[in-house]
Amino acid sequence: MTGARTSNDDTTRDPEAVSRFIEHFAEELVDAGVPRIASRIFIALTATDSGRLTAADLAEHLHASPAAISGGVRYLMQVNMVRRGRARGSRRDHYWVDDDVWYQTIMQRDQLVGRWVTNMREGADLLGRHTPAGARLAESAEFFEFMRNELQAIPERWEKYRAEHRPPA
Repeated sequence: MTGARTSNDDTTRDPEAVSRFIEHFAEELVDAGVPRIASRIFIALTATDSGRLTAADLAEHLHASPAAISGGVRYLMQVNMVRRGRARGSRRDHYWVDDDVWYQTIMQRDQLVGRWVTNMREGADLLGRHTPAGARLAESAEFFEFMRNELQAIPERWEKYRAEHRPPA
């Protein structure tokens, strides 16, 4: 990220501008509930052409301790936003984001939402659907069930959209 050349032209990136972008976007994720260091790591990885950096690279670019990087990466791996692996012949772990990480992340939420729906329905039955608490849980379950149904339609619509809007290779 320090003055790196872009992959599709011959200009040099301004490292300070890239750092400001990472910090600004990370703040948006923090506002959405993602831990600060995890947000910074995720955006730093996303903002590299390869989408791949080592823990040492991340610590250097983000001016963060190895312990902070480790904790942030662990969080991102738990929520399936970052992967870990090694390049052939390397002993260092690399962390990376897939090009379609946002799509994958949103689609993985379907399983979580399904568990929420089950629990909300159980709670509504337990509390009585005629009570304010039971009715609230029943309404929430209906909302999340609706969202799950909508999410299941997204992959097909997304592929169609991409096909229509991507320039020919």
